[in-house]
Amino acid sequence: VQLVESGGGLVQAGASLRLSCVVSGRTFSDYVMGWFRQAPGKDREFVAAISWSAGNSYVIDSVKGRFTISRDNAKNTVYLQMNSLKPEDTAVYYCATDKTQYRVVGGPEFKLMEYDYWGQGTQVTVSS
Repeated sequence: VQLVESGGGLVQAGASLRLSCVVSGRTFSDYVMGWFRQAPGKDREFVAAISWSAGNSYVIDSVKGRFTISRDNAKNTVYLQMNSLKPEDTAVYYCATDKTQYRVVGGPEFKLMEYDYWGQGTQVTVSS
């Protein structure tokens, strides 16, 4: 299973970026997908997740209203649209896939799931 992120970069505060993560080696449409980030000197942080059917999703409070997660099962791709970026969003962003097929989950439960495959990460740097 391979996950490849792209779309990161250096932007000014207030700008937008769209991260993409393409998954191969697994039936993408069967699994919940998540986005995480890790800032320098900090622990990895859950950011957002979306159900396998795209019927529900969840984002953490600090990005609510600014970040949107979506997926295109025909393209084996999950996206993280990031608007109104802030310097505190600076981090390496990772996508990950759930360990369990067809998991039914909603709300904060997304944060508690076990993710088994991870991408290599894409750097997002937001300058003030």
